[in-house]
Amino acid sequence: MGGASLLELPVVRSLTRRASDWIDLQWSLIIQLLKSIAPQARGRLLDVGCGDKPYEAIFRPYVRSYFGIEHTSTFVHTAARKGVVKPDLFYSGPRLPIRDGSCDTVLSVQVLEHTPRPAALVAEMARVLAPDGLLILSAPFQFRLHEEPHDYFRYSPHGLRHLLADAGLEVTEMHQQGSLGSVIGHKLNSFLSFRVARVAGMAQGLGKLGHEQANTQRPRFWTFPFVAPALVGIAAGARALDSLLFDPEETMGFMVLARHRQTGAPGAGR
Repeated sequence: MGGASLLELPVVRSLTRRASDWIDLQWSLIIQLLKSIAPQARGRLLDVGCGDKPYEAIFRPYVRSYFGIEHTSTFVHTAARKGVVKPDLFYSGPRLPIRDGSCDTVLSVQVLEHTPRPAALVAEMARVLAPDGLLILSAPFQFRLHEEPHDYFRYSPHGLRHLLADAGLEVTEMHQQGSLGSVIGHKLNSFLSFRVARVAGMAQGLGKLGHEQANTQRPRFWTFPFVAPALVGIAAGARALDSLLFDPEETMGFMVLARHRQTGAPGAGR
């Protein structure tokens, strides 16, 4: 039985996906942060750039409704898993088809780098956010090219604060996604996985890389006995390095929480 056939077995598929998620340092860091932040979400949640809604299960216990939206031009040309889990709504043009202030929580995970006009998108998320609502925004600082050609920017914490401030939002929390170990480990594991073992298509079969274009390359199964232990060792070493030698200037990305700036507070405008 070939590797592709084995992945059709539910137990093998589940174990492989769990192992893949642990090795994928960026995914692990984002999921860990989202789980810690999710209890702050409430009411009607809008997931901007939702893809196949990989984070819905994390937020469902805390919100009244979960609504996903995607921009047609980027999703149609890059999504590998079309029709698996469809967004609730597609839109085109610069404006979200959502009423002003109608969303208690707005979520946007690793989307901002894929819009050529990020300030306009942030302004739209601020517009639909309720006056006392919460924006949860994640963006990469160091990451490989992906979802090409719709890959435009990388973001520092200062750039994110500036974008949000221009939209009338104030950052209340800023979370770093890993440190030097994660940056080095993720880049090494990405090279081994995608260039050496060529497992992108297999990963898409497991439900990962859903926003990437469909990959039809056959995996190099003969590399697995060498690559698989290396991936595990690098992921473990990266986590250890992050704990022992944390560097605040090196990270995969940032996750920020923001709310509307309170202009009526004492001293405001001085």
